Amino acid sequence: MPEQGDFARRILACVESIPPGRVMTYGDVAEYAGTRSPRVVGNVLAADGGTVPWHRVLRHDGSLAPHLIDEQRQRLLSEGVRFVGTKVDLARFRWDGISG
Repeated sequence: MPEQGDFARRILACVESIPPGRVMTYGDVAEYAGTRSPRVVGNVLAADGGTVPWHRVLRHDGSLAPHLIDEQRQRLLSEGVRFVGTKVDLARFRWDGISG
């Protein structure tokens, strides 16, 4: 299963590269890492145990992980990320994987 390990490394490298104060969706990370499955991204992050800034990865609509909502929200707020209601303002804080 070498390609699974390669996918995991690419996913973790992508998440590690998201600058503080910026976010990506699970789908963004999947596309960046070369897979079509946002679910794979979630599984890799869950298995990782928090060595990368997981809190910068959101659902497609900017909502937070329900089981981590308080911690994720606090971490994002501390980095300057702002919300519109309960969702991150993706138009303003979404990272394209290139620019700073």
